[in-house]
Amino acid sequence: MSLQYDEILKKIVGDIVLSDNVGLALKSWRERLNVKQVDLARQLTISPAVLSDYESGKRSSPGTMFVKKYVKALVEIDQKANKILGRLDVPVSESAILSIGEYEHPISAQQIVDALDAKVLAGEACLGNPIYGYTVLDSIKTILTMSGLDFIKIFGYNSERVLVFTKVGIGRSPIVAIRVSQIKPRMVVLHGPKEVDPLAIEIAKKECMVLAVTTIPKESDIALNLVRLEKLKLQQPP
Repeated sequence: MSLQYDEILKKIVGDIVLSDNVGLALKSWRERLNVKQVDLARQLTISPAVLSDYESGKRSSPGTMFVKKYVKALVEIDQKANKILGRLDVPVSESAILSIGEYEHPISAQQIVDALDAKVLAGEACLGNPIYGYTVLDSIKTILTMSGLDFIKIFGYNSERVLVFTKVGIGRSPIVAIRVSQIKPRMVVLHGPKEVDPLAIEIAKKECMVLAVTTIPKESDIALNLVRLEKLKLQQPP
């Protein structure tokens, strides 16, 4: 298995393990890659019925070892037949992703709100949710240059993260893009808009995401403040 596929495997495993519903996440990835349940069961040398039980949640949540085997089998099938993951070899425009990083220790959504001096528009009840990473994006280039599969890349190693979109008009386009994506972040921050489209707020509420808006003058300060959060976390007494 190539290095590229190894990296893809790690990212998919991370997304599934951190999902609220592991079985549903397994099924979601299988369907994204257009792999039939019977073919995957054959690759895993288990019966389709057993595989169905894992995906439907009828069996106890599978451990990390099973998730790794499941994803590896998916990737191997894709290499031989579907070649969908091969499209990920085309790099996402570096200019679209302004900054990306992972947190070794979880940061709460509230801490991110405070760090970015943001105003919460939706998801107030979820401000205690843990955030494990961040991605700062140029919203115009993201929407114009990324396909659905490219969109996966902005999630780094997990989807439990905050996406910050800069150069935002009224916020509808980024939120709609997230709405149609099968992978969704825990939190979205819009940078710049004086007003946010009510539809964007309603979508965020339906998706159970924290949505906030910040007017920090410099884009560079957004990434800087997000990086500082990890350092501040490490300095806090246990």
